[in-house]
Amino acid sequence: MPAMPTLKNAYIGEKKVIVRTGFDVPVDDTGKITDDSRIRASIPTIRYLLDHGAKQIIIITHIGRPKNHEQILSTGNAAKRVSELIEEKVIKIDDYGQAGLPSPDDARIIMLENLRFDSREKDKDIEKRDSFGKELASLANIYVNDSFSTCHRDHASMTSVPKFLPSCAGISVEQEVETISKTITDPKHPFVSVIGGLKADKLNAVINLLDRVDKVLIGGALAFTLLKEFGKNVGDTKIDSEGLDGFKDLIDKIKDNPKVLLPVDCIVANKFANDADAKVCSVNEIKPGWMALDIGPDTINIFRKELSQAKTIIWNGPIGVFEFYKFAEGTKQIATAIANSDAVSVVGGGDSGAAVEKMGLKDSMTLVSSGGGASLRLFEGKDLIALKALYKN
Repeated sequence: MPAMPTLKNAYIGEKKVIVRTGFDVPVDDTGKITDDSRIRASIPTIRYLLDHGAKQIIIITHIGRPKNHEQILSTGNAAKRVSELIEEKVIKIDDYGQAGLPSPDDARIIMLENLRFDSREKDKDIEKRDSFGKELASLANIYVNDSFSTCHRDHASMTSVPKFLPSCAGISVEQEVETISKTITDPKHPFVSVIGGLKADKLNAVINLLDRVDKVLIGGALAFTLLKEFGKNVGDTKIDSEGLDGFKDLIDKIKDNPKVLLPVDCIVANKFANDADAKVCSVNEIKPGWMALDIGPDTINIFRKELSQAKTIIWNGPIGVFEFYKFAEGTKQIATAIANSDAVSVVGGGDSGAAVEKMGLKDSMTLVSSGGGASLRLFEGKDLIALKALYKN
């Protein structure tokens, strides 16, 4: 595949530039932004466009999963936050319609309304997605993808707009792709990966990494899905047995593989709640009516030892139900071990990224990715569909 087309190699002077950002920020019940890290990630791209003479910058993004144009998911507050960060006026436009956009003299920086307020953004019909993409493309001369978190999505703003405009990757996308790709393809050893979470489809990442890593540490519900497959009684632990059906052919590559470490003990609870009764037990002793919600102290020690020796670490997926304080210790200990190591460390966004943010450890990691799903695709050795759209143009 040719080199990724990047903003730094594009001429944007006196051009109207449409920038797809990943401003899918968390908001409270009033629409107030509670974490602006995804907005801050795209500020270097916006500043670059300003500094290099862009005639007009049109910011497009989605927030949440709107069902009926909920105003708490409007982009108005995101526009205000961008304005504060760059100290420039940002005009929020509700409907560009037939009236078009304000002139660049009146509004050099514009933010459109939530893309997902238009059903065509995610429509399964490619013609409908392309019709929306063409409308968006008509507003500008160049398209910049600066939304790594949605690079695995075949949505109009990601894969249709590039069909109609010269296109390139923004600064944050370029940095995330390069950092993750280099970490996986040219790591320092020992190379340790930590895979957690629920979904069995993460086995794709495990298999892809087995030839590259020295150890794979598996936690979360995924670990207990495998333990059950290997003959263990996991009680009432939530597992992805249905998702595992598509990966039966991979199980033999994992079972008894010396590179793969699974939990040897766990914290079990009598219900899925913060106030549940909890106790430590071996993974061989989980009783009916009890569910594993975290790894146990022996497993934490085993995992911490591997991480302390590592020179490269990648992590995707929490180790336990970290949202409940009783069952957050495993995730906390793993995050702390990675933060305290001397290794190059890449955290693959999503829930594991949220855990690192919550624990105040983000600055101790080499990279906390903005996209859990997108980073997982790279861990799996797969292409990102939105980046392929840039290559095609």
